[in-house]
Amino acid sequence: MISNQILQSTIDGLKAITKVDISVMDMEGTLLSSTEDVRDEKTFPLVPDLISSRAESMLVQGYQFFKVYDDNEMEYIIAIKGEDEDAYKVGKIAAFQIQGLLTAYKERFDKDNFIKNLLLDNLLLVDIYTRAKKLHVENNIARLVYLIESNNDKDTNTSVMDVIRGIYPAKAKDFITAVDENNIILVKDVSGDSSRSAIEKTAHTIADMLNSEAMGRVRISMGSVVHDLKDISRSYKEAKIALEVGKIFYEDKYMINYNRLGIGRLIYQLPISLCKMYIEEIFKTVKVEEFDEETLNTINKFFENSLNISETSRQLYIHRNTLVYRLDKLQKTTGLDIRTFDDAITFKIALMVAKYMSYMEQSGY
Repeated sequence: MISNQILQSTIDGLKAITKVDISVMDMEGTLLSSTEDVRDEKTFPLVPDLISSRAESMLVQGYQFFKVYDDNEMEYIIAIKGEDEDAYKVGKIAAFQIQGLLTAYKERFDKDNFIKNLLLDNLLLVDIYTRAKKLHVENNIARLVYLIESNNDKDTNTSVMDVIRGIYPAKAKDFITAVDENNIILVKDVSGDSSRSAIEKTAHTIADMLNSEAMGRVRISMGSVVHDLKDISRSYKEAKIALEVGKIFYEDKYMINYNRLGIGRLIYQLPISLCKMYIEEIFKTVKVEEFDEETLNTINKFFENSLNISETSRQLYIHRNTLVYRLDKLQKTTGLDIRTFDDAITFKIALMVAKYMSYMEQSGY
């Protein structure tokens, strides 16, 4: 069903060209859109007679009525004010235009359902290629799934989708859809350039455009490039994993590439029981949650600066000896000297494992 807003825009455009008033009704005679000023008060009680008639059009009380079909089922009735030949032609043009809109919307709806079922792995292999051929969806081209997460309300998320559609207009190889209220999915044709830089540039473009439109902060994740329609669901699953791993380990990043998750990907796949054993082995009786903010900030900054004491103390605005004192204190508490490479690696992984456990616990796993 075409939205009333689209119907109104269509007949307003036709009236601007023809100077003839046009109204569109449903099968019950309810007025959906009209170019006449009294549109809210106007009724067409003769609609049932037109529906039962075999005639494609009727002239009644100064109006010409035309039928619009969808798969041989009557969908709309158009009323044209006027009895002359010109009004008749306008009616035929309006019916043809709305018929074309119905076809386009139905095709888009069918493609949208196809892509959703493809993403969710709801199609048999034979059905994928059969339906793709029927819908003129090309196979064997490089595609990638982008997952755009917005934590805004439903109306804002609809606007986000409209903005993305504005960046990537509908065409045969790109698809924009949604499977829930928070996540918007872009299945992007990357056959022109599937390099990492090009893929991440697309994510930057989306984020910059949404920020400029004041859509709020979004997170964008992406799966791997696939070359067959049946593999799009895998790219989608990877994008979902990347989004979740990003929330756990890379909170400050708004763009997360599945192929650049690093050690976070490995930790994410570990069973909780194994994580607990590792934490107990490394920290023994010490609990990570007992580390104060100053200690954690010092550790993270030390890692960011590749274990460089001078640079870390400079960025923390503290004396070098103060930093050394903090690192000595940490060594006495945990038994790990993160100034050495092996202990630094051990400590870094332990912090990430603890963060993963905390996230899973809060998520109810």
